[in-house]
Amino acid sequence: MATDIKVHVLHTGLVQVDRALPFHDYYRNPLAFTGVLRSHINQITLPVSSYLIEHPKGLVLIDTGWNESVRQSQWHELGMQVQINKAYLPAGWSVREQLATLGYQPSDIDYVVLSHLHSDHASGLKLVKDAKKILTSETEWQTANHDKLRYISRMWRGVNVETFAYKSANVGPLHQTFDLFGDGSVQFVATPGHSAGLSATIVTGKDGREVVLAADVGYARESWEKMVTPGIVIDRKAAIESLAWIKQEAAKPNVIEAMANHDPQVLPHVVTLN
Repeated sequence: MATDIKVHVLHTGLVQVDRALPFHDYYRNPLAFTGVLRSHINQITLPVSSYLIEHPKGLVLIDTGWNESVRQSQWHELGMQVQINKAYLPAGWSVREQLATLGYQPSDIDYVVLSHLHSDHASGLKLVKDAKKILTSETEWQTANHDKLRYISRMWRGVNVETFAYKSANVGPLHQTFDLFGDGSVQFVATPGHSAGLSATIVTGKDGREVVLAADVGYARESWEKMVTPGIVIDRKAAIESLAWIKQEAAKPNVIEAMANHDPQVLPHVVTLN
């Protein structure tokens, strides 16, 4: 049985947004991130990442990118959200197609874990609904099913989503994590700010080397290097504290990569931890 952990970085779509959305702190206008009354020249296109972790104890998929339905109609999938973020899904990029390229079917996936339930992370959920278990944090689930402005609940309608509760640990800005396998190798860390129940992920090999998947705590490495929060947050103070924690983690000598979900500098690749 293989003992290595492989983290596949997948681009499962593209999202076009106003440049103020990933880098809110560079703009005086607090609503600049919406793109309203701003020129199209302020629009930028960013990757939407998902991660497949091949682990000795199971296959773990983090986030799902866009549903294939956006190829026919963005409006049908996103509704009014197309005013803020536009979805693009080139051929072969959907999470279902990417898994097939790697030789897997959705039913082969032991855990789908959603870092949070914003549309660019949960839209493709129905493409992998046959996974053995689908999880998100209890905090995120409760928020997402009541907040009709930031979330589109029909994206998980008919999907068996279960929740996990964070537990006390000496990791993260709140010292709260969910240890998926109970051995510290895959930990989902409470990093609120961008959303109430946002989880970053730390993947740790047996030799102690780590990969940090920052989700949307920041939109790029620049975010934590310069402490620039995203435009969309529910708690700016919490967002800053979560970003500071990522900055601290990324600087540790045993961290071989720290990645933001939408960083255009992060290309699809595989990281192997021994």
